[in-house]
Amino acid sequence: MGKDSVPRQEKRSTDEEKVIPDLSQLRLDTLLRELVERASYVLESQRQVHQLLDAVVSVASNLSLTDVLRRIVRSSCHLVGAEYGAMGVLSTDQRSLREFIYIGIDDAQRELIGDLPHGKGILGLLINQPRPIRLRELQQHPQSYGFPPNHPPMKSFLGVPVRVRGEVFGNLYLTEKQGGGEFTAEDETVVIALAAAAGIAIENAHLYEQTRQRESWLRGSNDLTERLLAGQSAATALQLVANRAREISDAPLVAVALPNLEANALVFDVVVEESSSGLSGFRVDMSNNVFGEVFTNAQPRIRPAPSGDVSGSTPGQIGELPAQLKELGSTAVVPLAAGQHVLGVLVIAKHQTQIPFHDTDLQMVQNFAAHAALAIEFARAQEDRQRLAVYEDRDRIARDLHDLVIQRLFAVGLGLQGMARMVERPELAGRVNGYVEDLDQTVRDIRRSIFSLQQPPDSRVGLRSELLRIVQDAATALGFEPTVGLDGPLDSRVPDEIRPDVLATLREALTNVSRHATATAVGVDVTVDGEREILRLTVRDDGVGFSGEPDRRSGLANMTQRAQRWEGECLIESSPGQGTSILWSISLHAR
Repeated sequence: MGKDSVPRQEKRSTDEEKVIPDLSQLRLDTLLRELVERASYVLESQRQVHQLLDAVVSVASNLSLTDVLRRIVRSSCHLVGAEYGAMGVLSTDQRSLREFIYIGIDDAQRELIGDLPHGKGILGLLINQPRPIRLRELQQHPQSYGFPPNHPPMKSFLGVPVRVRGEVFGNLYLTEKQGGGEFTAEDETVVIALAAAAGIAIENAHLYEQTRQRESWLRGSNDLTERLLAGQSAATALQLVANRAREISDAPLVAVALPNLEANALVFDVVVEESSSGLSGFRVDMSNNVFGEVFTNAQPRIRPAPSGDVSGSTPGQIGELPAQLKELGSTAVVPLAAGQHVLGVLVIAKHQTQIPFHDTDLQMVQNFAAHAALAIEFARAQEDRQRLAVYEDRDRIARDLHDLVIQRLFAVGLGLQGMARMVERPELAGRVNGYVEDLDQTVRDIRRSIFSLQQPPDSRVGLRSELLRIVQDAATALGFEPTVGLDGPLDSRVPDEIRPDVLATLREALTNVSRHATATAVGVDVTVDGEREILRLTVRDDGVGFSGEPDRRSGLANMTQRAQRWEGECLIESSPGQGTSILWSISLHAR
């Protein structure tokens, strides 16, 4: 027994020595593997950090907002290995998407899909609850709306809100993890970090865009002022304002509405648009309307887009708008105010797909409108100054004609009348008296010219002026200017409803003379008998004349009907070779 025990003990000791090195080796291999895995994790983390830093630098390297948003989506897809990515920009009411920028779908596939998302389903969930969402199976979520036809399949999903100055600007959506599987917690952490840096880049892009817009509006104001000060008329000034505003804002429609105080309405006098809408000349009642409110209070407003996007900070009723504007997006309505005087309203309407107007935009447009209104007022003042100079010249000419020319002609006429009594030969006396009559007619013509010169251009045009205009217009067709005699209270006693028939009759009579009479002289006399309230129009010519009853068709029939309408008559006297006389008379009491 003793001999056998010794060898067994030695054998057990030898086996234990073999096991101990094996366990040590196993622990060493495990430690080495853990060390390698941790080193790989550190390297991967370091790679992701470098990629994240590169993505941040790439996102912040451009100041164009659209480019910044697209780079954010592209960098996010690259960081976490997403097949598709998108950035949904929220509308200002934080309820829907006003812009959707996507990566991974080409134009052909985009056309097959149809409308872009508006913020429903999972996208709406992220809008209503702005916190990161990570899903393994997108369509298994209770709020999933599914995909439209021709949409590529998507399973895994990662959504992260993007904040700017503490407010949600939009949401970053990533789908379909490359290689299958789902997005990891590390992916979520990386995208959250990128979203934080993206918020700063977006804010910088916003500030840059605002600076560029402010510079554009200021440059537009300066250019407009220079052009108006260079001698542009006030009539073209409003067109310049609308054209410049459309160039700067890139809006599809810009209009200037001017007041019609008698009708308590605003009239769209100038309209600049990319497609015809028929808005030119449109009238909008000032009551319960954003246009009337802006014109009355001289305070700018923003009319939100039809979707309910409320961009302005000023509450109040919007009122009824023209259908052409309802179909567009956000609309800025700004007063054209020069001090306390409001000239009209500037309207700038964007597409529904364009970024809505904000308070900062409204302030820039208001400054532009204020500069434009001052320039327009200056142009109007220049026109008034020139008009006043013309009026002063006309008054001076009228005084000179009355005080010098008429007096001299009158003196010459008196002298000739005295000489006629001293002339023994009757034929010479008759010729002298004829010259005196010519001088009297000249005096009457000059007095009529004086009356026209002293008549304000913006006053109601008198019947005398309209009759003279018709006679002057007929002189071209006749080849000479007819003599005109106007007597009685034509402007004050002839009712407005009778005037069109008087003018039409004179025009028709002179037209007949030019076509048929072959005359060398025509006399026109229009008189009003103040006591009997009778208007008489006589047109005599020295043309070929005719015999018998005239053919009362066409023009002559029209003159007869006009006379009968006012209880009057139209008589025509003519003899071959003796010319023709038209005697047209009506009652001013007829109604």
